[in-house]
Amino acid sequence: MLNNTQRTDLIETAKKARLAAYAPYSKYNVGAALLTKSGKVYLGANIENAAYPTTICAERVAIFKAVTEGERDFTAIAVVTRDGGTPCGSCRQVLAEFAPNTVVIVANEAGEVVRESPLHELLPGAFGPQNLNVNP
Repeated sequence: MLNNTQRTDLIETAKKARLAAYAPYSKYNVGAALLTKSGKVYLGANIENAAYPTTICAERVAIFKAVTEGERDFTAIAVVTRDGGTPCGSCRQVLAEFAPNTVVIVANEAGEVVRESPLHELLPGAFGPQNLNVNP
């Protein structure tokens, strides 16, 4: 569980990460700040591409950075958008791979929390390693 200071810090960090977004097509900048169980925070910003399918979301940037640094246990992720839009299905699925109980905090550009819930409420019945009968 996050305390108020951690929540506020994570949202403020995601707001700063949002400034690094490359979104010339949608103009919908997204910032993410992923808190790991070790206490490290990984940032992500959305990066668009003229070939839309190659665009990557802020949440996945943060997750992939953490994973490539050896982190696999996540506590919370703050996502900041203009209007408090929630993570897309692909981002939810990638988070579910590692931490289905991660707290997802969604805030608007003013830093106001629009939604806060564990990932499994945003993606009920997620497909995961348990479905393949393997342990990653």
